[in-house]
Amino acid sequence: MVFSNETDSCINTGDTTWVLISSILVLSMMPALAFFEAGLLKSINTVSLVTQIIGGASILSVMWHLIGYTLVFGHSYGGVIGDFSNILMLDVPYTSCSRHSPNIPAALFGFFQMMFAAISPLLITGAFAERLQYKAYVLFIIGWELFIYYPVAHWIWGDGWLNKMFEVQDFAGGLVIHTTSGVSALICGIVLGQRKDFDKYNGEFPPSNLPLAALGGALLWTSWFGFNAGSALQSGSLAVSTVVATQRAATTSGVVWLIISWIRHKPSATAVLNGVIAGLAGITPASGYIDPQYGAVIGVILGFSSYFSILLIKHKLRIDDALDVSSVHGITGVIGSIAIGFFGEKAFNNDGRDGLFFGSHSPYLLGIQTMAVCVTGLWSAIITIILLKIIDKIVGLKIEYDEEIGLDHEEHGEQAYEWKNSSINEQLTEQQINSMVRGSISHHIQNEQRRLSVIATSSLNPSLNRRSQANNIAKLEETL
Repeated sequence: MVFSNETDSCINTGDTTWVLISSILVLSMMPALAFFEAGLLKSINTVSLVTQIIGGASILSVMWHLIGYTLVFGHSYGGVIGDFSNILMLDVPYTSCSRHSPNIPAALFGFFQMMFAAISPLLITGAFAERLQYKAYVLFIIGWELFIYYPVAHWIWGDGWLNKMFEVQDFAGGLVIHTTSGVSALICGIVLGQRKDFDKYNGEFPPSNLPLAALGGALLWTSWFGFNAGSALQSGSLAVSTVVATQRAATTSGVVWLIISWIRHKPSATAVLNGVIAGLAGITPASGYIDPQYGAVIGVILGFSSYFSILLIKHKLRIDDALDVSSVHGITGVIGSIAIGFFGEKAFNNDGRDGLFFGSHSPYLLGIQTMAVCVTGLWSAIITIILLKIIDKIVGLKIEYDEEIGLDHEEHGEQAYEWKNSSINEQLTEQQINSMVRGSISHHIQNEQRRLSVIATSSLNPSLNRRSQANNIAKLEETL
């Protein structure tokens, strides 16, 4: 294959630049996801999560180059799956466009779509975190990609039956990514069962490193604009309206979560992070088909639905979806996909349709979107169950040792925080132990003296309190 600086007139440099930037933004979502999940889970499983996500992204990217692109965007076999005309991404040009990318190089479109294919099954890691063996994980993401992502993406974004027969709308992956991964996450939570101490914490395990989770969440938020607005495949007004709709949905959903958490307990950092991500995930399918003003309305709906679905799934049904992927991604993906049937407006995207609230007020698009949610959700559930059963027979699913040991040391031989796991090689002598104990007690006595002194000074009967103070200190000194 020979390359030159000459390109076809179809290629727009501005659009190409925007999609290049968007591709890199979506790539950065993968380490961001690792930071976010690692910060919210046990520190002894940090390396496991990083290895799952970065290793998984590498495996899935290789798969995309080998067969993924052609199975999704190749010419269709009966509307079910693509052919092998572009296996190894052969004949995907760098200097001309394709029917899927009219303004950018076909190879750039393939590169952008590779990022979507790579991150989709990685979202499910938040559901089975701290329980699934790594070898089972590798088999699962490969099977999930082959039998769920590639077919569904072909049905909706390629020349598949949902696209050609019904023109199902999914701007950036509410059906292809979030509905499928959310349903699979719920199935994984049911099959793998509860983690140790699930009832002790009522399913809400304390985060190990909240600043790390916040960093990951902030990077996800930033990168999501490439995820959604990059799907416009152009740098014009459609990309702008998509960015604005995305931001409005994210912030309104985040505010809803913040308010509810404040009313129920205290204003929670974890809650507002999850709320923002729920808004981002939910607006994904609709972001390029709606007036951005309605992004805020959808964001409020997404915030309430995702928050209360956690109460149902985790607290009522007692399903251990570790990081609530089924609610934050799955439920929101379903709602956002159906919302197109209400709020879709052709004025914002010539490739879209008017929903129930606009144009002729036809319920057709609403019915199509609801049907697509049912089809993709059911397909994902069935294939996920089959995959888990087969993998369990081959290598087993769950870890076979005490969860308190952690996956990092047992499965990867590495530790994220070495100082937390360091051990004292030499046994302490009795004198060293006594010295440590005496030092701790002495420190406690000093603090108690200061506290009692303050109480005596502020009391109405100083002499009585001085005697009481002296007695208490004497007892403490006896201990020493």
